[in-house]
Amino acid sequence: MAQRNLSPDEIAADLSHGRFSRREALRRLALVGIAAGASGVFLTACGTSGTGSSGGSGDSGSSGDRDTTPPPGRGPDTPTASDVTFPGPSGNLHGAWAAPTGSPRAAVLVVHDNAGLTPHYFDLVGRFAGAGYATLAVDLLTGVGGAPAPDPVQASKMLVKTSPATLDAQLRAGIAELTRRVPGVKLGAVGFGFGAGLLWQHLGAGDPVLAAAVPFYGAAPDGLDFTKTHAAVLGIYPDNDAKLNESQDNADMAMMKANLVHNSTIYQGAEIGFFDDTSPHYNGAAAAKAWQATLDWFKQYL
Repeated sequence: MAQRNLSPDEIAADLSHGRFSRREALRRLALVGIAAGASGVFLTACGTSGTGSSGGSGDSGSSGDRDTTPPPGRGPDTPTASDVTFPGPSGNLHGAWAAPTGSPRAAVLVVHDNAGLTPHYFDLVGRFAGAGYATLAVDLLTGVGGAPAPDPVQASKMLVKTSPATLDAQLRAGIAELTRRVPGVKLGAVGFGFGAGLLWQHLGAGDPVLAAAVPFYGAAPDGLDFTKTHAAVLGIYPDNDAKLNESQDNADMAMMKANLVHNSTIYQGAEIGFFDDTSPHYNGAAAAKAWQATLDWFKQYL
């Protein structure tokens, strides 16, 4: 029987769990149409030295019964996010937007994983709005597929082929749009998997605007310099991805060197993707704790 080509995030997950080597991961990424240089960028964004998957809706399945616990923050009065358009670095960008009832506590940028701006992120934007935050998620696939992407494999390919500079420019456009929509409030950001990797790199590139950031299960690349950012950073990690968690010490040391306010939490029994209720790795108990930790962090620093 012919070997099935795994999706990019399945390949990253299998590499993370030691099922094959980095060299084999790069070979398999080439089989699904991702060039060698782009493959390295993809693996780094998903996890340090190519470990960890994004945990988005394109993740590979896990054994056991699926957790059906409702996601934290969703209720009958949760605002519904709408599709919006706003200026980007080279044309208009699409995104998901929701505002709270009454004056917002602050504003939050959501950075999606390598599956794209899926319905999960529209739901999450609404949940943050329900918690009092004006919230925007940028569709990083604008112009190369849009939301939702044709499928997770195609979404991963499209994101990998987009230059890091372009992706960061799109994040900055999202921050500018939040500033325009809700002037005079503090700004925070939260990213997941691939999006958390982008958030780490964005902080390392220098951001004087964000007051708080929460990267979920995304590794910070080695050598980042956080001296040009002032954000208070909370890193959230699953406990069963040892290679991903190796980056925690490196990130903490880099933030200590930059005198950044920071903390990190490892969630026991959780896998990459544990916060996404559409993922087979969803863990309702861990998600509830991480949601509360995120809100507590934003309450303190936004």
